[in-house]
Amino acid sequence: MTTCTLCGLAADPPVTDSGVDGEFCCRGCLEVARTLDEPADRSVDDVETGADPDDAEGETAYLSVDGMHCATCETFLEARATDHEGVAGAAASYSTGTMKLTYDPGRVSAEELPAVVEGTGYEATAAEAGTDDEHELEGRLLVGGFFGMMTMLWYVLFLYPAYLGLGSDLLFVDLTGPAGSYLLWNTAVMAAVVVGYTGFPILRGAYVSLRAGHPNMDLLVAMAAATAFGYSVLALLLGHTEVYFDVATVIVMAVSVGDYYQDRVREAAAGRLTELTEQRADNARRRTADGTETVGVGDLASGDEVVVGDGERIPVDGTVLEGTAAVDESLVTGESLPVRKTPGDEVIGGGMVTDGGLVVTVGPDARSTVDRLTDFLWEVQSDRGDVQRLVDRIAAVFVPLVVVLAVVATGTHLLAGATATDALLTGLAVLVVSCPCALGLATPLATAAGVKQALDDGVVITDGSVFETATEADVVAFDKTGTLTTGDVSLVERADERAMRRAAAVEQFADHPLATAITDAASVPDATVERFENHPGRGVSATVDGERVVVGTPSLLTDEGLTVPAELRDRCDHARSNGHVPALVGWNGRVRDVVVGGDRPRDAWESVVRALAVDHEVVVITGDSPEAAEQFREHEAVDEVFAGVPPEAKAEVVQRLQSRGTVAMVGDGTNDAPALGTADLGIALESGTRLAAEAADAVVTTDSLRQVPSVFDLTAATRSRIRQNLAWAFCYNAVALPLALAGVLNPLFAALAMTASSLLVVGNSARHLSTGSDSTAADAAGADPTGAVAAEAD
Repeated sequence: MTTCTLCGLAADPPVTDSGVDGEFCCRGCLEVARTLDEPADRSVDDVETGADPDDAEGETAYLSVDGMHCATCETFLEARATDHEGVAGAAASYSTGTMKLTYDPGRVSAEELPAVVEGTGYEATAAEAGTDDEHELEGRLLVGGFFGMMTMLWYVLFLYPAYLGLGSDLLFVDLTGPAGSYLLWNTAVMAAVVVGYTGFPILRGAYVSLRAGHPNMDLLVAMAAATAFGYSVLALLLGHTEVYFDVATVIVMAVSVGDYYQDRVREAAAGRLTELTEQRADNARRRTADGTETVGVGDLASGDEVVVGDGERIPVDGTVLEGTAAVDESLVTGESLPVRKTPGDEVIGGGMVTDGGLVVTVGPDARSTVDRLTDFLWEVQSDRGDVQRLVDRIAAVFVPLVVVLAVVATGTHLLAGATATDALLTGLAVLVVSCPCALGLATPLATAAGVKQALDDGVVITDGSVFETATEADVVAFDKTGTLTTGDVSLVERADERAMRRAAAVEQFADHPLATAITDAASVPDATVERFENHPGRGVSATVDGERVVVGTPSLLTDEGLTVPAELRDRCDHARSNGHVPALVGWNGRVRDVVVGGDRPRDAWESVVRALAVDHEVVVITGDSPEAAEQFREHEAVDEVFAGVPPEAKAEVVQRLQSRGTVAMVGDGTNDAPALGTADLGIALESGTRLAAEAADAVVTTDSLRQVPSVFDLTAATRSRIRQNLAWAFCYNAVALPLALAGVLNPLFAALAMTASSLLVVGNSARHLSTGSDSTAADAAGADPTGAVAAEAD
């Protein structure tokens, strides 16, 4: 079977051109390849995700997994899953908190899959069910905050003054006496709660990193906290009073707060794939010699005949064998109107039959386009950002290096004549001062500040990694239907009043977007309507006050015995050439007028596109016909228009555009989700589908294009803040680590230095971002000759 060179769909027969290499499924893919002929670095079939389950055979399932907070968790969970009988492949995604499993349903059921990966602090549920890890995280922080404050209170009131040489008569407690012993052990218990309970995810992460053989930052943090705590307990047992429970407490709380911020951002970014998985058909009615039988979609094979009734979802891709029906494919294609399907037409798995019934022959791979979109969306969302990959690489080298340096420092000071206690404290200081608290806070705190300011500006950031990966876009790609246009059918041309009233009388009983537009535009007359008939994909008819009224296509009216004047036929052809939907209205043997419906452009779209075109290349990508996109192709601010592009190819178009630089994608529909996830910056409109919002990096909450330009300023300013924080974190380690190795810093001052470094990062992150969004908005308003944008802002 020939597959499309661009999107991988079946190409039967293939569309080719002598000037373009490859074979394509449609003209849209051919035109994309003709214009963007540089191959993308990554295709739908070769996105890398850990232990790739795509290489294995079996059913696919998605799990939401609580407890993942580093890349090492991915490796550990993948290994655990594939060790289980019946699981052929596994890929975990820390960035989305999900896992993709390929399994043999004959050896392990879907209900058993969560238990395959649970344990060691991880909890799993089916992706649709979601999880409830937020309250646990907040509970750990609240408990740790309370006991941490109590620990530090004892230090501030009693221990620090004692260490500075103040007498016991001023402290009211003699640390060497029974009261002092009670105070010290009370401090140990409170610190134990912080380290053991609040710090459990860190300790577990360290354990997992050792099991997986990939040292991470958790290992370094856990070693420092555990060493400080263990040394202090040993000191108490030996009768000493100088203890470092404060160090262990500060380390755990600083890192835990940073992890909490990071988890909140990740929770907002984690696409649960709910909308697409809900649209998957679980069962199908397969036609046999004895009638029909209900089978699972996974049991369908190429060539099977599937019966799909009115209101049912088509289970897999295929070809119409029998029947005529209107099919709503908007979930996948973004087309705003249902499409009439007749024998021989291709249908998309996930489409909804809205009028009529079909018998569908299952396609070659017996798979649904919705399934492919689900898989691809998971893959593009699971890719980690540049900063996360950088931290992973640093950890692999930095953690073993620090441990070696701590051991070497301890040994060197022993050989130099230091006491065992002083030498151990030097090694502990190295571990403490090297704790990556500032590094761990650098990204999530700056991200949190960016998220907050975005909310103030009417933009919801759904993926914090956008601040790491997105710079000012070189190319801004817009979806058409629902993005540049409203996505709702309204009347572009009205008929005369009498024809409108007659049409409304008949269309009030129809379930079609154009019917709704007609009844909204004309009051339904108080008439007697009888013998209503629906002609799927062609129109409707009924007897209105004794006269037979027909509303629909020229072929329908001709079949009903009405003569279509050449002038009205030409108006229908002209409307279709502009991407609109015409409907003729006739009665008593004559066609009286034509009603035209269409998808209207959004208000102020021109001003926004003009504003973006100043610094960006503007591209329109749509699954609609070239005629429907003609008004955008002719606009001076639009550089290119790719029409007739299937959903899978939208993501491929974005990948090829990335050869020109950073790409931002603006869309609203489920079919745009893979492209939004693939783009360096995905922006969805509030009116769009839930899956589009989950796949995007930012959602404009005003249901307006006006806020789109300000998103670029916000991401650039936040990225700059992240870089400043990271630069400080690395400079701090470059200065503090040598001092600790030299024995200049004891563990207490090392902890204070680490805390001061973290506070600087916090302060820098809390500063108001200067985004320049006001000037961008002003530019957009100034570019609008009608003042529509300014009025909308008011």
